[in-house]
Amino acid sequence: MRRMPYPKVPKYIQIETTIACNATCWFCPQKYATRRPMFMEERVWKKIIDETRGIGATYRPFILNEPFVDKRMTKIIKYIKEDPTAVVEFNTNGEPLTPKRADEIIDAGVDAVRFSVDGFHRETFDEARGISYDKVYANVEYFIKAANNSGKDILTEVRMIRLPGTEQEQEEFRDYWTARNPTQVLFTDLYRYPWEGQTEALNLPCLKIIDQMFFYVDGRATLCCWDSKERQIVGDVKEQTVMEIWNGEVMRHCRELLDAGKRSEIHLCSRCDAYQNFDFNAFYSQLDKDGKMTLQDLT
Repeated sequence: MRRMPYPKVPKYIQIETTIACNATCWFCPQKYATRRPMFMEERVWKKIIDETRGIGATYRPFILNEPFVDKRMTKIIKYIKEDPTAVVEFNTNGEPLTPKRADEIIDAGVDAVRFSVDGFHRETFDEARGISYDKVYANVEYFIKAANNSGKDILTEVRMIRLPGTEQEQEEFRDYWTARNPTQVLFTDLYRYPWEGQTEALNLPCLKIIDQMFFYVDGRATLCCWDSKERQIVGDVKEQTVMEIWNGEVMRHCRELLDAGKRSEIHLCSRCDAYQNFDFNAFYSQLDKDGKMTLQDLT
C-alpha cells in the first residue's frame, strides 16, 4: 500500500455558505439537493474560519451552489482575509456578480475568480446555463477589467466545457476572451459525479481528498465535493473542531482504503470513475524524486 502525501493541515477548505443557485444547468445535481438550511448559520462558517486561521489555507466559499447568491459574501471574504495567510477563491456563473458586487469583493481582497461561462453562441449558453447571456458577458467583462485596473494580483479565469459539436465555437470563445485579458482561458471536460450511471467500482487511489476539506451548508463535512447526495459524511463541525475531523478516525479509515485502491469499500467512491486515466505510477515516481509534486502539476 502506498500512502498519499496528506498534509498535517488542509490546504483547501470549501464552505457551502448556501445551497441556492440561480442557474439551471442540465449537468449539475444541485437542483436535486435537499439539505438545509438554505444558508449556513453565521456561527458555523465563522467557526470553520476561526479554527483554521494561520495555516495558510485557501478558502473556497462554495460547493454545490452559486456563491454570490449569498448576499453576505463580501462580509465573509473580509472575515477570511483578517488572516494574512489566507487566500479566497471562487467559481461562479457570473450572473449575480454585478459591477457593484465586483468592486466590493475586489476591495475585500478576493484572490481568484473563475467564471464558468460554457458557451460563446447564445444558444449554446442558454442550453447549458439557463441564465441571462447578456448579464453574464457584461459582468465577466467588467470584473476582468476592474481586476486588471485594481493594482492587485487577482487571478481571473474564463471557462468553457468541451461539449460535443462546439469545437469551432471553442476557438471563437478563446479569441473573444483572450482579447479581454483575463489571466487565462480554460476548456474543461464534463465530468460525472459519483453514482451518475457508473455501475461498478473503479478501484484506484484518489487525488481529490489529499489536501482538501468540504463543509455542507448544515456544518457536516463530506469526504469529497462531488458527494452530491451526502453518501460519505466524515464529521460535523457543530460538534467537532475542524482538525478533529481532518485527523479523525473516519478520515483516516477512508484514506487507508483509497490509498489501497479500495474504492469499492466506501459507499460514495464505489460508483466513482474520477482519475480513471491518471498515471498514479508517474505521480509516485515524481513524488519520490523531489517530494514537491503538486496536484496542479498533474491535473
